[in-house]
Amino acid sequence: MSDIAFVSDMMEYQRELDARGLNCPLPILKAKKALAEMETGEVLRIVATDSGSVRDFQAFAKQTGNALLSHTQNGLEFTFLMRRK
Repeated sequence: MSDIAFVSDMMEYQRELDARGLNCPLPILKAKKALAEMETGEVLRIVATDSGSVRDFQAFAKQTGNALLSHTQNGLEFTFLMRRK
């Protein structure tokens, strides 16, 4: 894994997933795959356009134990920061 960290809204993340245009369950499935490839404690930034993604990522975090650090909405885009357990 690279040592590169990015900053989004004042929070660092190590990897980004563009899930724009994808509908449920694809954003969750792609996030699950990305998180599996990451180290414990690393942060994944996900950008999605599926309006159901807010509740989906909240449920995903509860089920998997990965921490949902934040979620924001900008127009029709939703941005999530998740920390790998």
